[in-house]
Amino acid sequence: MNTDQERWLRVKERLRSELGDDVFTSWFGRMELDAVGEGVVRLSVPTRFLRNWIQSHYSERVLTKWQAEEADITRLELSVRSAAIRPLAPKVKLPESTAPHDARDGGINGAEPRSGIPLMSMHDALSGSPLDPRLTFEGFIVGRSNTLAHAAAKQVANCRRGEPLMFNPLYTHAAVGLGKTHLLQAITWAGNGGSRKVLYLTAERFMYGFVSALRSQTTLAFKEALRAIDVLVIDDLQFLQGKSTQAEFCHTLNALIDAGRQVVIASDRPPADLESLDDRVRSRLAGGLVVEIGSLGEDLRLEILKSRVNAARTHHPGFDVPAPVLTFIAKSVTHNGRDLEGAVNRLLAHSKLTGQPVTLEMAEREMRDLIRPAEPKRVRIEDIQRIVARQYNVSRADLLSSRRTANVVRPRQVAMYLAKVLTLRSLPEIGRRFGGRDHTTVLHAVRKIEALAGNDTAFADEIEGLKRQLQD
Repeated sequence: MNTDQERWLRVKERLRSELGDDVFTSWFGRMELDAVGEGVVRLSVPTRFLRNWIQSHYSERVLTKWQAEEADITRLELSVRSAAIRPLAPKVKLPESTAPHDARDGGINGAEPRSGIPLMSMHDALSGSPLDPRLTFEGFIVGRSNTLAHAAAKQVANCRRGEPLMFNPLYTHAAVGLGKTHLLQAITWAGNGGSRKVLYLTAERFMYGFVSALRSQTTLAFKEALRAIDVLVIDDLQFLQGKSTQAEFCHTLNALIDAGRQVVIASDRPPADLESLDDRVRSRLAGGLVVEIGSLGEDLRLEILKSRVNAARTHHPGFDVPAPVLTFIAKSVTHNGRDLEGAVNRLLAHSKLTGQPVTLEMAEREMRDLIRPAEPKRVRIEDIQRIVARQYNVSRADLLSSRRTANVVRPRQVAMYLAKVLTLRSLPEIGRRFGGRDHTTVLHAVRKIEALAGNDTAFADEIEGLKRQLQD
């Protein structure tokens, strides 16, 4: 066995030890090492579904394990390998219970078909996406940035069948690694074994299940089974694609809410920013409780680190991290909770593999690549409209209106320009957010403001001042 394969075996054993047999087998059992070289590890899996899930949830963890084996590794590449396609059975028996089970991937038959959507049986889709046994309410650390989201999730989890729903849907949004998936899976775990049927699905799983039902001509059974769920939990809604899939999601959402069934959704942005979704879906989502989970404060980061260290001690009793080291990491590693978990994993790997105690000097050396510059503030189009309206003494309604007077046109063009340069929104989306205007109108505004700023120093300074207000 060559050296790379030996390292790969050790990486897999660390993943198995950390995640448990069920989770490891579900996601990594069919992963293979293709090549290692020039700082890159190339791995492959049989389906796009597996690749997308691992990239979203475990790529940093796998990379960390490789770096413990070989410090020169800087990047992980995950590809889909080809394989023969096995057809779906013509007749699919619905499961007796649609409640999610533990972290077992029901399996995707064969590899990707030509359309790029993997085949999936009805049983696989309605068994739910795999759950991580660590993501329960007991393991969730509450702080100022997530108090409301946690309280809302607990309220949903504790509600019994037949009781009136306080809010529906519950929509949580946040950046990567701040706890959205943790809360959604905690709701699902809390509902397992209770009187209500709870189903946890990623948006991709919902999409693949619906497409497979179309191919196997079982869409009616798929719809009926979904609409019999008491609590439908959908994660990563931003990945929902395809007009027919979105239309079916809209129908399912409306049917469940109208029937008094609970819907819980998470995404990386608020409903208004999901420009790929139909207006009716965005409106229905915004009609419930929309909660944002903020960035992790230093105190919360420290509590998360302590929790992760205590969890690691259950399997490694001799593992110890001095308080100054925890304080250093809490101050320095500020990006998200996954980076904090990665930091603890690095300390654990170093301690176990070298037999040396964890010290501040070692932590400073191991954490260098996790100490990232602060992220710029995420600017919203609503903030741009509000600040520009205040600057030019007009109302936000004026900016969205069809008025063409000079005192409104120029501020509207400035706001459109700022929306283009300070956000990731597309020209059509910006136009839609400014009263349903065409993307060519936005493009004209951007070019007009750029030309004016290039010829007028005072106006350019005015624009820069608005940018500073929005980014501070």
